[in-house]
Amino acid sequence: MMRALVVTAPGKAEVREVPMPIAAPGQVIVDVERVGVCGTDVELFTGEMSYLHSGASSYPLRPGHEWSGTVRSVGAGVGESWIGRRVTGDTMIGCGDCRRCLAGRHHVCPERHELGIRDGLPGALAERMAFPAAYLHPLPDSVDAVAGAMVEPAGNAQRCVDAADLAAGERLLILGTGTIGLLTAMLARARGLEVHLLGQELEFARSLGFSQSWDVASLPSTTLPSTTLPSTTLPTLSWDAVVDATNAPSMPGLAISLVEPGRRVVHIGLSGTPSMIDTRDAVLKDVTTVGILGASAGLADAIAAFAAGAIDPRPLVAATVGLEEAAAVLSGSRPAGAGPGPKIQINPRIAYGGR
Repeated sequence: MMRALVVTAPGKAEVREVPMPIAAPGQVIVDVERVGVCGTDVELFTGEMSYLHSGASSYPLRPGHEWSGTVRSVGAGVGESWIGRRVTGDTMIGCGDCRRCLAGRHHVCPERHELGIRDGLPGALAERMAFPAAYLHPLPDSVDAVAGAMVEPAGNAQRCVDAADLAAGERLLILGTGTIGLLTAMLARARGLEVHLLGQELEFARSLGFSQSWDVASLPSTTLPSTTLPSTTLPTLSWDAVVDATNAPSMPGLAISLVEPGRRVVHIGLSGTPSMIDTRDAVLKDVTTVGILGASAGLADAIAAFAAGAIDPRPLVAATVGLEEAAAVLSGSRPAGAGPGPKIQINPRIAYGGR
């Protein structure tokens, strides 16, 4: 038996003793070292996650999809060279046979599993987990366990930067200063873009070197701000692309209103209520809008950026706690002594109260 976090109902989760996983053909068993807690995990905990209402997910469930670990054993058909390798993996697990999977779009496979999110593949908030070898990504020695568990959100951020389709020196505005917004900013800066952030947690963003961070609370409700307003206010500039990494229903429309005509808006944030976009704004400005679901196509580049030292995601991790504290984190509690970063990680192998 092993310990795993089990969400049993909205607002209820506990650490349980569950059977050790056994590798099916094509799978490996991973000793989990770090797991990041993200907004999707919180929504599964609170019951707000849309999959719970559509039937794609159901209680009891075992969350955790941002992870790193070491391969302990392999199932039939998997090379033993994986044993002992440090790895992370894709959240999106396609069927492998449908038209979308065969075209390289397994992340939107209609029969996909989403690790720790949709039913069928228990997540990483456990001492060990079974995982399909075809979706593993090896981690170089220079990428430690903490950074390894940041690869999945960074893969999403990488896709945002790619979708913005900007050349070095062009200007990117990112709405949101959470984990995805900050990782997008870091990757964009490494690519030579002029990065601006609009959000709420400006002090931490500025501590990372993003001096051009603007207070979303200062936005006028009906008109764009002018350069005569205070320095925390978004200046009137030409935004070559805008990434919306928020969960506010007003932000997608704001992104389209701000972006330069003929350029791109990238949507990765999801609000709890429908977002209103006036398509006249998009059409009359000839704006391309791109939606991002999942990190799949960005994982390899994110690992390469970490390994090369182009960005260091570890300052975003505010604290690391054990499984017994995971439920409190999911309910919104911030661990004692946590730093200013937005991300909390879980180490399933440390005792209660460990750091």
